[in-house]
Amino acid sequence: MSSVFRSRTARITLSNLSPGPNSQHAQKRLGRGQGSGRGGTSGRGHKGQKARAGNGKPKAGFEGGQTPITKRFPKKGFVNPNRKVYAPVNLDRIQHWIDQGRLQSSPENPITARELLLSGCIHNVRDGIKLLGDNALCLKTPVHITPSRASQSAIKAVESIGGSVFCQYYNPLALRDCVKSRTDRISAAPTRRNDILWYTNWRNRGYLSPEAIGKNPKVEERWKELSKQLLSFKDQTFDTKGIKKM
Repeated sequence: MSSVFRSRTARITLSNLSPGPNSQHAQKRLGRGQGSGRGGTSGRGHKGQKARAGNGKPKAGFEGGQTPITKRFPKKGFVNPNRKVYAPVNLDRIQHWIDQGRLQSSPENPITARELLLSGCIHNVRDGIKLLGDNALCLKTPVHITPSRASQSAIKAVESIGGSVFCQYYNPLALRDCVKSRTDRISAAPTRRNDILWYTNWRNRGYLSPEAIGKNPKVEERWKELSKQLLSFKDQTFDTKGIKKM
């Protein structure tokens, strides 16, 4: 006589739902008489700081009333709200990436933070890219790049073999748009005095300098007007005849 075993799984409904085994425990009832084992002091012992109502423990760093160690040490320095941390990129690393076919550039399509990040040459754009000239002798291929900052040795090494460097200002939103390849928003212009002086100076290869406006193949019409406005202070004169000397 053959017997056939069939596994029958009941359909799960609200009527047959139940907690899992050993998933529920009886509530710990305190202060319900001596016979319960947790009456009177409710398991807290006799008096003391930890027997009181509330948390029963002081906050972190409390040392019983004496001056805590965090207040005994003097303050030193400050946090600069305008500080920027750039992601460094050296020329030998860029040449190595070019040799592997992971980077390529042209005057019309220069290397930006997006290409460096997607190729793995850098792992975090931080507040922008800074081009450095370490091992500049390793650079053999003309490179066209648009970083946020560049050292003088890097600029000299890139331009000596036919490349180009134009430093462009990026605020956090503009840098994010550059990485994500968004072109539907107008990138911000420098507003702080130090940034204006940096990006309007041809020595730094600033993209708003008159020389860069004439040489950069990807110059925008808006940059030409910005360059004139930001450099207008050099031609301004003030009448000091009517000012009385104190």
